[in-house]
Amino acid sequence: MSPGQLLFRGLRTRSCNMNAAPRRLLINVLTIVTMAACVLGRAANAQAETPHLVSFFGGAAIALGMHESGHLVLDTAFGVSPGVRKVHFGPLPFFAITHDRLSPAREFAVSSAGFWVQHLSSEIVLTRMTDLRQKRAPLVKGMLAFNVLASVAYAGAAFTRTGPLERDTRGMAITADVPEPVIGLMVLGPAVLDASRYFHPRDPWLKWTSRAAKIAGVLLIVRSIE
Repeated sequence: MSPGQLLFRGLRTRSCNMNAAPRRLLINVLTIVTMAACVLGRAANAQAETPHLVSFFGGAAIALGMHESGHLVLDTAFGVSPGVRKVHFGPLPFFAITHDRLSPAREFAVSSAGFWVQHLSSEIVLTRMTDLRQKRAPLVKGMLAFNVLASVAYAGAAFTRTGPLERDTRGMAITADVPEPVIGLMVLGPAVLDASRYFHPRDPWLKWTSRAAKIAGVLLIVRSIE
């Protein structure tokens, strides 16, 4: 049986119901994220008075906030109270969003939410600013850089099975009952394609392959919470 079949089998045997209110909440939040990314894309053209490096790291901070917000939104939608726990990623101190125990399907959705917020915001930026590489848009470039590098870092942790126990890829793998490297590939694919789109924005196969990979990931979330 292929890794993809294993993933779908794990989700199918762990399905649960999600009522209409959380679904509406999730749709509304994704709409807000989309609007925010569009606004940031427009604002990137008006940064002449802001130091390039400050704007770049500011964009990375915004992307981090959006990633963590994805977890918080689904925590709220599922009726659990989120918390914060100090963790370490190698020598680097960091934090993890925690919550009360959920069903495996909902745990999968919460663990994966940050990645799909990243992929969504990257898709909007790359679609609206196809010539991003040539623009002076450090804030948006910082957002895209964080989205790509965070996915690469998580994928590396998944492949080597290292890092804090609270890492998202481990949570997804446990609840889907598949090897963590499979999750690593699922997270890494869209990020690599988006990085390639930044350098080769005119290649249609990159654009559509990236979108297909993201849609497949979203469908896994929808399937997991049905």
